[in-house]
Formats: sequence, C-alpha cells, structure tokens
Amino acid sequence: MPKDPKHIPEAQKIRRKIKEKSSKYVPGRVTLQVLGTGAEGAPRSLYVFSDQSRYLFNCGEGTQRLAHEHKMKLGRLEHVFITQPTWKNMGGLPGAALTIQDVGVPHITLHGPPGLDELFVATKRFVVMKNLQITMADCQLGNKFEDNVMTVEYVPLERYETFGNTSKEKAMNQEESIITSTSSELSSEVNSLDKDIQAGSSIHTVDTGTSTRSTRRRNRSRRNSQSIGPYIPEDIIEDDTDYYAHERKKNKRKRSRSQTVSGTRTAPERIAESSKLLLSKTKEKGIAMAYICRLQPRPGALSLEKCVEHGVPPGPLLGKLKNGEDITLESGVVVQSVDVREPDDPGPIFIVIDCPSPEYIISLIENEKFKRHQKYALQDSEMACVVVHFSPTSVTENIRYKHWMDEFSPSTSHLLLNDTNTCMGSISVHRIQYKLNLLSPDIFPLLGDKGSKVIDAEVNENCSKKMKTECESLETSMEATSSDMTLTSVQESSLSDCGCLSANTLVSFHLRPRKGLDRSGELKLIPSQYIDETKSIEGFKEALQDLRLNIFNKKLGLHYKSYPKVIFFGTGSCIPNKTRNTSGILFETSDTCKILLDCGEGTYGQLVRFYGPTKACEIIKQIKAIFISHLHADHHIGLIGFLQGRRKALNMTNSDDAPVYLFAPKQILNWLIFYDRCFENICNEFVIVPNSDLILEDENIAADEKARIFDTLNLNAVNTVLVRHCPNAFGICFTHNDGYKITYSGDTMPCPNLVKLGMNSDLLIHEATMEDELAGEAVIKMHSTTSQAVTAGKNMNAKFTLLTHFSQRYAKLPRFDENFAENIGIAFDNMQVRLSELPILPLLYPALRLMFAEHYEELENKAVKRQLRIERQRSVSRDRQQSNNHLVKV
Repeated sequence: MPKDPKHIPEAQKIRRKIKEKSSKYVPGRVTLQVLGTGAEGAPRSLYVFSDQSRYLFNCGEGTQRLAHEHKMKLGRLEHVFITQPTWKNMGGLPGAALTIQDVGVPHITLHGPPGLDELFVATKRFVVMKNLQITMADCQLGNKFEDNVMTVEYVPLERYETFGNTSKEKAMNQEESIITSTSSELSSEVNSLDKDIQAGSSIHTVDTGTSTRSTRRRNRSRRNSQSIGPYIPEDIIEDDTDYYAHERKKNKRKRSRSQTVSGTRTAPERIAESSKLLLSKTKEKGIAMAYICRLQPRPGALSLEKCVEHGVPPGPLLGKLKNGEDITLESGVVVQSVDVREPDDPGPIFIVIDCPSPEYIISLIENEKFKRHQKYALQDSEMACVVVHFSPTSVTENIRYKHWMDEFSPSTSHLLLNDTNTCMGSISVHRIQYKLNLLSPDIFPLLGDKGSKVIDAEVNENCSKKMKTECESLETSMEATSSDMTLTSVQESSLSDCGCLSANTLVSFHLRPRKGLDRSGELKLIPSQYIDETKSIEGFKEALQDLRLNIFNKKLGLHYKSYPKVIFFGTGSCIPNKTRNTSGILFETSDTCKILLDCGEGTYGQLVRFYGPTKACEIIKQIKAIFISHLHADHHIGLIGFLQGRRKALNMTNSDDAPVYLFAPKQILNWLIFYDRCFENICNEFVIVPNSDLILEDENIAADEKARIFDTLNLNAVNTVLVRHCPNAFGICFTHNDGYKITYSGDTMPCPNLVKLGMNSDLLIHEATMEDELAGEAVIKMHSTTSQAVTAGKNMNAKFTLLTHFSQRYAKLPRFDENFAENIGIAFDNMQVRLSELPILPLLYPALRLMFAEHYEELENKAVKRQLRIERQRSVSRDRQQSNNHLVKV
C-alpha cells in the first residue's frame, strides 16, 4: 500500500544534490555482490556498488526482502539491467520499485530487451508509481550506457534452432524465414484471441465499501467440461480501478456511467494494438541480453613516498600531481605525475551472461564482441576479470558452452547464479524459526531449506542432560542440517574443479581495488547462537518448562487428527520484512489436496524454504486451488512465480495434473492475460472461477462446474462475500465433506457480511493489521484492529480465531491483551497447526513475551508516548476551547 508521500520531494532533492556532486569523479571502490543466488525458490540478482552508485543485474521475486535483510540499501539504485523479460529475472521489480520510490529515488532506468517497461504498464493499478519516473534505455546492438562508474555494452543473444552441424548463417536464415512466414499467423492468432475475450456491453461495478452486491446477473458462456485451457469470461474489460483510492486524502474520483463505458476499449484490444511488436520481437524471438561492463579508467593513486623522493614539498603542488599535471620545482627540476603515482587502472571488465537454453549458444559462441575479452584479447587489460553466469545448469553443462568458457584466460573467474546453487539467502527466517522451535517443534518445525552453511551445529555443548532431553527433537533436526552441509561443500568442490565458483548470498568480487573473490561475508547459519540468545533471557528457561508441562497436559484432552492443517508462508502486510513475508497460507485438507489462500511476493520461495526443494515439488502438485482475496500487490504478485513453480514440479515428475482452480476477482485476468501475451505463457496453468460467482445466497455458477470443483477439492460448499476494503475484495468460506468449516477474511474492516458467511466456523483466519490504539489509521486504510478481529470471531461464534496480516511495525510480535482468550491465536511465518492443535496456541503467549521482550517493550513504549501525545493534543484543544468561550463571554 502507498506510504504518505510528503517526505519524498525533499528526499529526491537531497539525492539529486548527492548525485551531482559524486558524478564528478571516478570511484575508487567497485564491488560485485551476490544478493540472490538463483537457487530453487530464491531470486537471482547481482548487486553492484561503488562509493557513490548502485546497480542491479536481474531482480527476481524476493529481491527486495533480501536487500532489506542484508542492508543493501536501494536508495542510490538508479539502473536495473535485465537479461531476459521473464518472471525469474524481473518478478521482484514491482516490489523493489515501490521501495525505491518510498526512499526518495526520483528516477530509475531499465536496461534490457525491448518491451521490458510494459511490466509497469500492466501493473499500474496495483503498483502505483506516483513519485518515481521509470524509463527504458535504448538497448539496440551497438548502443552503450555510460556514467562516471562504468561503460556497459549491450549484446543481444538470439535463439537459433540447430540441426546437426547447421551453421549460424543457415540458422539465421531459418530464423528469418520462420519470423516472416509466421508474421501473418501471429496477427491472425492475436485477432482470434481478441474475439475470445470480448467486452460486454456494460461494466458490472461492485462497491465493496458497503459490502453489497448488485443482484443483476451477467450472461457468460460456460467452459466446456473437456477443456483444459483457461476459462475467460466474456465481460472482461480494461481494469481502470483505483485500488488505493481509500487511502488517499482526496475523495475518490467519481466517473459517470458514460465515462465508464463509452469509448472504453477491451483489454484484449489494447493488448493486441500495443504489444504485437513486443510479441514478435521479444517473446516470440526470445531475445536475451548480455552485458559487457568496463569500469571507467582511473589515474593511479598519488604516492607520498615517491613525492618525498622527488623533493616535492607539501602544498598545492601535490594536488596538481594528483590530477595528472606535471610540475616544476623551485630548483627547476620537472616532476612528471607518472613518476609519483601508482600505475593507472585502465578499468577491469566483467561480463554478465544469460543463455536461457542451448538454442542460444550459437549466438553466444560466434559473437566477436566476447572474443575480444577472451584469450584472443590483444592486451591483458582487455581480458575479462570475471564472468557472471545466469545461464541455467542445462546450459552451463552443455559441452559447447563449457568450451566457450574455456576460451577465456585462466585468470578469468566464473561466478554461477543459477539453479546449481542451494543457498536461499536469508539468515533471519532461520534465526526466528530456531527460537520458535524451542516452544513447539510440531508447530514450528525447523525449515527444510538446508542450502546454507551451518556453523556450530550443536545446540549447546554445556547444557545439562535435562535440557538436552527436552531439546532432543531439535538436535535430531540439526544433525540432518549438518549432514546436508557436507553435501554443499562437496558441491562447491566440484564447481571449483570445472573453473566455476558457487555464489552464496553475500559472496563478493572486488573489482577496484582489484582483490578478486571474497567469501568473508558469506551467509552462514549459527543455530547454537540463536538458541543461546533465547535461553539466556532472564526467566525464559522456567517459562519454557512451564510451557512444556502445560502443552503436555493440554494434549491429554485433545483428539488429534492429521487434517485439516494450515501453514503460514506470509503473515505480514504491505511489504515483506526479515521475519514476516506478505500474505500466503496453505490450507491442507488431506495428503492429496491443498488450497492456497492468497499469494504475496515470495510465496513460492517460502514453500520451498519450509519443505525443502524435494518435498516442495510433491506438495505443490497437490495444490488444487488458489484463492486471491483482492488485487493489492501484497496478496497476488507472487501468483505468476507460483504457477511457474507448479508447472516445473509437474514437468519434473512427468505429471499431467489439471490446471489449478483460481478463485479470484475476475479483474485479475487483465494482468494475467497481459503477462501471458507479452512475456511468458501462463494462462493454461489455471482455470478462473470469479469470486463474484460464489457470493453467498447469490451464486452464479453452473451446476456441473460447481460439482467438478467440489469433487476435486472434497468440499460441499465454497462461498464468498464482498468485504470492506478496496474494490473487489472478498472473504471466503470452505465447508469440507468431513463437516468442518474454515473462513478466511483477506483484508477487511469489521464486516457483517463476513460474520454471516462464517457463522459457526471451526476456524476463522482474520487480518489484524493494527493494534487497538491505531483504530483511526485502521479506518483510513480499511483494515481491522486486533480487538475488531477478535470480535468478528465472537460474533460469528467461531470456535477459534487465528490472527494474521500484521503491520510491519509488529515484525516479531503484535501487542495483545486480555482479549486474547483461550480461542485466540497469533500466526507466524512458517507456523503449521492442525485444527485439533489450535487450543495449544494460547499457551505460548507468556514464553513469546519473554522471547521477544525487547521488541514488545519497544511497542509498549511507543504506545505510551503515543497516548501522551494524544493527551497533550486534547489538553491544548480544551485550553483553546476554554479561551474561545471566555472571549465570547467577554
């Protein structure tokens, strides 16, 4: 959600001044640093920083979260280089752009294949760029980008079909022939698609502010029962909804009905007109962009020792020598600057390569621009210092690609940022999970992500036998982690043998001063440190013992069932932070059927981190449906990455599962169809079921379609209601064949319709964005406070209420009070809980308060200060009113 923009103009002004001042000299420090390794579920991104500027090569989904955790401030980032317009390279751009905007960056330039900037055209309704100008560089062959830090040469790579010993010339002729022959077919195909998604004669408008729905039904054709493609309603039109209007101070812009309908082109028409060139040149041709980067030459540093040897006195003469000027001493001796300076640095070269598939290798190996920096270089300074490979393993293991790599000088380093790596890049998620695991290994299991190095894997060598017994399950999990660490080391060894270097997060390569590879800051996990931090808290050990006794006693009265179960992948709001990702919940109904509730950025990565890559592959195949509550980015921007991850899992196991059911506002199709046509095919991965067709007591769904859904999901009811948030925001309720009922609110203010929908639910999962004292802010942003969420559960007679979607000010723990009764729980990322285990959650509160005592105390202090400020304002207001009353009497 957009922040208050008052600070942005001043921040932009300051940054312009800093930029103007720093651009006058060549920086003395330039480093490449790995941010996202490209491991399964992790982004792939290379961070380049100097004394003054920042650059990013690729920005996969989850990049901004890693940048936030590792303090790679994006405040000076002004250039983003994308190798290919695919989600794995640019899925993090929308979120990163919002962060960049909020810190006051006025302008950012995208570099890459044509059409890359179309991403922001497609997301403009839910990624609002009011204070950030985004432009696209002209990256044609022969063009260059240059500033005071480096020069970047664009080298497009094209896909060529190869058959036997087909030469490049023949392949190029073939490619040209294919493009020419299919040109008319492409136009015909796009026109055909336009007809498939025609706009209705009018717009069906929903006002969610009052949680009501028009009773007028919409006529639409039904999906054929044998179809495996996406169901697309006929009345999809261009979505011009302002999804953040409720947060702006000005009244929502009103439009007449004629303005809404007349002259409005359908989304397909707009896409067909604006994107044909993009489809033919970028998507169909599959252009990938490589970058040859050379740092600007820099004069050698002035050597004071040499100056003394040549008799140069202190003073302004030193400045002249430093600037490259020759000087004449009083004795008449001429001192040349080259005699008293270190050798000039001509500027090292690094190359960024993304060869998406073997079909691109011909374009790569026969390109003369790369040969200039291989062993054929005319001079040593022309040889590449390091080559960064985003190319996937299927390419880097290709014999022709390996031969091309061998053509570089032995002094050239090769850094892999691809699926060879295993490090997912985060310490914080493991740190908090090790802590929470002490409370309940069942509810907070150690993460399946074992790709990071583990240091000191013993829980605590000095702990007593009693504590060791209590932590037995924890030690067992950590031994498995230690075993996986050995596998990682073996992997690194094999990579080094072939001349390539693995690229764990925070691995650096220093270009200036030229120091090469640096692993000193490499991400490492230290479990014993995280656990000892918690155990050393005063009173925690005693509280932990009491908790375990209470859990034991509580379990005696519980009747355990394996399902249903909910797993939280994201429990924060707006943007991700170190410990809470954006919304994503897995609702497991059985060992073969699962439903995903919302899909914020990084949801797929969270799933991989929780289960580990192997098990995640099995789990994701079992997800039969996805519910998107509304079209704010923090609830659905991870959907494309998730659909692609699901397709990959199906392909890896040769599965042929049906497309996933997508319960969502139908307006989401504008975004998904745009992406499908302009970038990558995704529309065959889902079957849309509009949320508006499942409205309680006003369903508009065919009986046969409804039966198929219920049979697939083992349900006997699925209903939605409009809730009080942005336009087209919904809550949902699932009633299972086994009789239990689970309700999920999405984002909403207190909503009678939701209470009606979820009456007598076994579980209500409700947003609780704000603490009670911030009720005014909650109204502005149309969210609920903790007490309002608890009251919603009471009003619907829910057996248990689980709170989630906390403001990022509650990164570790929200404030809670006596309202948190025995049937109220707090959700954490990577928490799993069965319906039968819910009564255990309230037992955790005392230990949680101790575990996060410092954070909780800070929240309490802020609350006290806020209350004092309010009291002062009230006092001033009363005094002013009394003064005015006195004047009136006089």
